Amino acid sequence: MKKFLFVLALGGLMVSCGGKEKKEEKEGFEINRKKTESKAAEVEEGVPVDLDNKGVGPIKSVSFDDAVDADLAAKGAQTFNTICIACHALDKRMIGPALSGVYERRSPEWVMNMILNPDVMLKEDPIAKALLKEYNNAVMLNQNLSEEDARAVAEFLRDK
Repeated sequence: MKKFLFVLALGGLMVSCGGKEKKEEKEGFEINRKKTESKAAEVEEGVPVDLDNKGVGPIKSVSFDDAVDADLAAKGAQTFNTICIACHALDKRMIGPALSGVYERRSPEWVMNMILNPDVMLKEDPIAKALLKEYNNAVMLNQNLSEEDARAVAEFLRDK
């Protein structure tokens, strides 16, 4: 008898939790609880591309060689995969922006200053402020990287 009641209760639970989409209608207004596709594919909607802005911080000039320095990029990949990956992906938005093709939107100086000096950048740089707003005020924390580490991460991002 207990097995019968258990099976009956389990069956009732399964029927009541069916996969049907719930809708409410009120005088021509429809509420659809179906998940819709987000606009995550759109890149930095309100943030302009600015290759002239060098940001605020110690880096005033960065020059890249024509070819990517593989050793330096490997070191940067290690740093990126240890520290940056918590908030950034290369090809999709996360807590922070996707970093693939970052040099099509930002100058190398700006990128390195953001890595080295995010506190001041978020307070003083207009692009950093716009990104902060775009990403729901998720503050980039200062990871206290050296200029050498930041340069390695910048080199890693060159071919991404």
